[in-house]
Amino acid sequence: MLQTEFSFVLPKGFIDDNGVVHTEGAMRLATAMDEIAPLRDPRVRNNEAYLVVILLAQVITRLGTLPRVTPTMIERFFAADIAYLQDFYRQINDADIRTETAVCPNCGHEFEVELPLLGEL
Repeated sequence: MLQTEFSFVLPKGFIDDNGVVHTEGAMRLATAMDEIAPLRDPRVRNNEAYLVVILLAQVITRLGTLPRVTPTMIERFFAADIAYLQDFYRQINDADIRTETAVCPNCGHEFEVELPLLGEL
C-alpha cells in the first residue's frame, strides 16, 4: 500500500498568535498540480523564493492543533524549520535512490554508488 502522508517534528516549532508552540505535523505527497499551481501566484512571479512558502502550505496537512496551515503562517516559520521541511519534502517526494555495487580496480574493495535518474547529472 502506498503511504501518502508522513509525520514530522519541527526542530524549533511554529509559535501561534496565542504563544503556543506547534512542532508535530504531517505532510502529504505532492501532486504535479501542487508544483505547477504556485507558478501562477503573483507572489512567486515577483520572488521565486516564495515558491517554497506556497508549496509547503499546500502539502502540510497538519501542524499541532491548528486547523490548517497558510502561506502567512509559513512566512513566520523559523529558518531552521523551513530548511527541515524542504529536506523532508525532498525525502518523501523523490524517487527511490538507485544504487549499484562497484568494485575498485586497484584494491578490489566493493562499495555502493548512486545512479542518477533520467535527466539528472
